[in-house]
Order: sequence, then C-alpha cells, then structure tokens
Amino acid sequence: MSDKSKLDQFVKDYENLKTEIHKVIVGQDDVINQVLISIFSRGHCLLVGVPGLAKTLLVNTISNCLGLNFNRIQFTPDLMPSDIIGSEILDENRTFKFLKGPIFSNIILADEINRTPPKTQAALLEAMQEKAVTAAGNTYPLEKPFFVLATQNPIEQEGTYPLPEAQLDRFMFNILLDYPKFEEELSIVESTTNDTEISLNQMLDAKSIQKYQELIRRIPVAQNVLEYAVKLVNKTRVNSELSPQLTKDFINWGAGPRASQYLIVGAKCHAAINNKYSPDIEDVKAVAKPILRHRIVKNYRAEAEGYSMDRIIEELL
Repeated sequence: MSDKSKLDQFVKDYENLKTEIHKVIVGQDDVINQVLISIFSRGHCLLVGVPGLAKTLLVNTISNCLGLNFNRIQFTPDLMPSDIIGSEILDENRTFKFLKGPIFSNIILADEINRTPPKTQAALLEAMQEKAVTAAGNTYPLEKPFFVLATQNPIEQEGTYPLPEAQLDRFMFNILLDYPKFEEELSIVESTTNDTEISLNQMLDAKSIQKYQELIRRIPVAQNVLEYAVKLVNKTRVNSELSPQLTKDFINWGAGPRASQYLIVGAKCHAAINNKYSPDIEDVKAVAKPILRHRIVKNYRAEAEGYSMDRIIEELL
C-alpha cells in the first residue's frame, strides 16, 4: 500500500475517531483536534482551563477510543517523585526489586500538574523526553506509544506552582480550554443529568497509532514551508536579526529550536487530517499558537499594555 493510500485511510480513521469522541464530549472541536494532532505527532499536551471544563473526561475518552493503557496521577503538594516513577523495595528473598509506578502506561493523565512542587514535576522530564525512566542506576523503557496529557488550572489560583520553562518546553501543545457555548452547555447538562450510559468503541490500537506516527513523519515538506517555520521562531527571539520591533518591545525570552521542530511535525499532521499530501504555510499558522504560547516569555510592558500571548503570536504571523 502506497503512502498516499495510507494517508487516505488515516483521514477515514481520524474522522471515525472524532465521531466516537463526540459521543461523550460536546463541542471543543479545536481542542480535540489539537490533542489528536499531538498524539499522532508523538508530542505531549498541556490542557489549561478552570475546573469543570471536562479536561479529565476528554483524556479518559480519548484513551478508551484509542484502546491504550491509561493511568491518572493526581498531583498534590505532598506527591513525591517515587510516587510517579516507582521505587526499589526489598522482597521476601532479601533482594532489591523495582516496583513500577503509574508512569508505566501508554497515556498518563497528569491531573493538576501545577499543584505539586517543581521537584516532583521534574520526575516527568526524562520520561517525556527519553521515553524511559532511570531508577537506582537502571534504565527502564516505557511502553510505546507514550503520551503525557497534563491538566493545569490557571496560575493565578491559590496553591499552584508555575511549571519551569524546561518542563513547559517538553509539551508540544499548550491548549486553552474555554467555557462552552450556550447551546453546548444545554446539551452537556441534558446528557449528564440522566441515567444513560454511553458505551465507546475502540477505534484504533497501539500498533496502528505507531504506524500512523511513522507515516506522518514521512510526509514531505517544501523548502519554503521549512524556512517559514524557522523564520517565525527566530522572530520571537529578542537578539535575532529577524526579530521585528514588536518582539523587542514586548518579549523577554523567545522560543527554542524545539518549537521549529514541532511546527513542522504539527503542520504535517494538520495537513494529513485535512486531506493534503504535503503541508503549506497555512498548516504552520494553524498550529503556531498552541506551540508558541508557552515558549515565549512576555515582559512587563506587554502586561501593562494588555498584549496577550495570542495577540503577539498573531502579529508575528
């Protein structure tokens, strides 16, 4: 089967998967698209929104439809790194044995990740980057595919620890969840206040997800699209010769090379789900906001003049 016919099959499977997810999740079409793009791009997601917007339900629904192992870790102020990655115990034969923690799964829901101190947040760093965990000098590979989907309440809320930049950079997308529209909320209230059980069908399995991930990576990219993505990221850096006045005025710190890599991989996947065999500049623009918004640090002047991160990115685009 050629790559073109495999991509056609991917589009069909993707649409079926979304239809299945919408049995449970009302609206949030952009959010679902972005989470699925990150999964098929081998990325991780950070979902940001106030409590009660179905962030946890969304992740649970996606893991059921994808037929993957799923573990939820509730991040609390007293959570320790060993509670995530596991620890060595002394067994009945008086030998040390590694007891695997909840990180050993396909999909990890890191619920309210900013409720725990940086020491525990850092326990996820190696797992997210290397797809492996090191404990007591031994390295243990994680199951493939492996994704961390973290939820976060807005930083302004009490009892939260802002994620360090190195941790944020590991996430492909920073997805903002907003309140549902009036009609959507009506539908949510109607469907969740009765006794109806919704049964979900498994649409894909681990093997087919990995095949599609490899397929996305093989999609060719034109030189002008590559240059556009790299130029866009360079524009966010204050000391770059490509940076406009907007960057010099409002940005303290720009995005690193990982942003350029994710822009291209994300554009490939965005093109594929829209029935295109190669991404164009519009596909890069479509994934730019969730990829860049957590990699740029704006300054006090931007805050004072009411420049949101999305507005800065829009003007850079």
